[in-house]
Amino acid sequence: MAIIITDECINCGACEPECPNTAIYEGADDWRYADGTDLEGDIVLPNGNNANAEEEQEPISDEIYYIVADKCTECKGFHEEPQCAAVCPVDCCVPDDDNVETEEELLGKQRFMHNE
Repeated sequence: MAIIITDECINCGACEPECPNTAIYEGADDWRYADGTDLEGDIVLPNGNNANAEEEQEPISDEIYYIVADKCTECKGFHEEPQCAAVCPVDCCVPDDDNVETEEELLGKQRFMHNE
């Protein structure tokens, strides 16, 4: 499953540089699928949705840091545990029960975003 940042976030920014998928953004910042990934042009996401990797997407939150679920792999393929949760001083990076994925799905998403 993806990780979500709760409204207990103090906007310290500790989580953002730790994300290997560049899935964490400051509140009110637009985001792109291409940010920090190998994705470019028109893409079909693992969930079947179509998108353009370079197209700006609306912020998920205007007030606090947020995580783009389509880009979050819980750090699978990079680290043993989600790095955002490991560095968060207020423990507001928690599993998102609305985005449950298997380890296989998360690793597939990681391979999709990073052509290594």
